[in-house]
Amino acid sequence: MSHQFNPTILREYDIRGIVGDTLTEADAYGLGRTYAALACDEGAKRIAVGRDGRIHSPMLEAALVRGLTEGGIDVVLTGMGPSPMLYFATYHLDVDGGIQVTGSHNPADYNGFKLLLKGRSVFGQEIQAIGRRAATGDWSEGNGRTEEADIRAAYVDRLLEGISANPYNVGWDAGNGAAGPALEKLIERLPGQHYAIYTEVDGRFPNHHPDPTVEKNLGDLKRLVADKGLDFGIAFDGDGDRIGAVDGKGRVIWGDQLLMILAGPVLQEQPGATIIADVKASQTLFDRVAELGGKPLMWKTGHSLIKSKMKETGAPLAGEMSGHIFFKHRWYGFDDALYAAVRLIEAVSQSGKSLTEIMDAMPKSVATPEMRFQVDEPRKFAIVDEVRERLSTNRSQKRIVPSKTMRAFRKERRSFVAAGVKPQGWHE
Repeated sequence: MSHQFNPTILREYDIRGIVGDTLTEADAYGLGRTYAALACDEGAKRIAVGRDGRIHSPMLEAALVRGLTEGGIDVVLTGMGPSPMLYFATYHLDVDGGIQVTGSHNPADYNGFKLLLKGRSVFGQEIQAIGRRAATGDWSEGNGRTEEADIRAAYVDRLLEGISANPYNVGWDAGNGAAGPALEKLIERLPGQHYAIYTEVDGRFPNHHPDPTVEKNLGDLKRLVADKGLDFGIAFDGDGDRIGAVDGKGRVIWGDQLLMILAGPVLQEQPGATIIADVKASQTLFDRVAELGGKPLMWKTGHSLIKSKMKETGAPLAGEMSGHIFFKHRWYGFDDALYAAVRLIEAVSQSGKSLTEIMDAMPKSVATPEMRFQVDEPRKFAIVDEVRERLSTNRSQKRIVPSKTMRAFRKERRSFVAAGVKPQGWHE
């Protein structure tokens, strides 16, 4: 037997597509068989498997597990929960890796798989190699077993381990994502008053899209903070690995600003440590890390790439503008929005200021919003190649002429800055 994946689902950091179109039950089974073969080659015998709250996740999980067990791998089912809970399982349980069935922050018709093996993320060329191996049918054979493990309570215990913070009044938006049940357990034990919305898991995401890094998705959280006069608000994406936040005035705290706040306590304990941020972060962040006595390092966007760079440099903290925050300091090095949330509460507490006061003191800057262009999956890689080729050609000619659109945009931006106006989507 063999299996041919739609090449568009073999992405840099995970395997992901539209269910019933580019991603099917057969893909889940084929991935299970191929991952099992890869795991067996490395001496792995036992794998943890979890899933998010999407409607089709149980179906994909069942097919994945069937493939894993027929490939000779024992499977520990951790049930429905955020991706970081599955990551935690790979440390908490006696397993050699893990797979989370999740569509992350994407629309409800998407789903996919995040892969870990022998303490690393499986990404990049390893994912492409999975595609090639599936096509040849180079699979292991066996009769693996399954068992279940309820680790949610242990996960919440670990989230709170060593945390010391003052009581705050906090709003929370789980976005109907997989983090909801763990969040409910977490806020029962945090000091202060906590108000949570959309903690019921619903893979249709009836209230808003589960991506807290898009400001319009924070509208309900802003209203909650304003209506109840809360100190600040925190939101999660569909699988709980991206964090979003607003202060008491409803201002969005963007990823680089969160990292500025979180870096302070870490650098107090580890002076001179490397703090990593992706290429989309502001210069303000890198300047602040240096001011705090740290070593700022800019790196490529992508959670797997960031994790690898953290291991290489020994960095205790890293982050992306997309809301992925990675703590190695007192944690495991993976991106966990629930853990980032409790560390944010702790950092605000240690500052002696309110989060609103911290934001008031932030350096003022102007940033263009992230621009996302919808393209067909088969075309998107070709588009990047075409842009790269054009830029390379212009560079070789030593002259780049801005388009009329870009010249108009620059003129408009200068006029906004001169007038002190902040267009929607720009942040300070």
